[in-house]
Amino acid sequence: MIKDENRQTTTVNRANVDQNRAILEQINSLKREDERLYNILAIDVWALAKTMDEYQPGFWAAFMKNREKALKRFLSEMIKNKPSDSKRPPFLR
Repeated sequence: MIKDENRQTTTVNRANVDQNRAILEQINSLKREDERLYNILAIDVWALAKTMDEYQPGFWAAFMKNREKALKRFLSEMIKNKPSDSKRPPFLR
């Protein structure tokens, strides 16, 4: 009886380990695919900006200026709309 319980426990543990391993493999696969998509998008943006810079000199500089302004505006909006959590220390609010 004890041997049967040990066998069942071992079988369940192996199934859990296999399931956990499969889930971790799926997560790693999704991470790789996400990174690949990010790299493809970066190349697309670079190619578009490079092409536009050839047709309209100064396009890249103007693009980067607008991007910086948009980022600053986005960050200020995020800070303004961020809910205050009084449980967090002041340097993390």
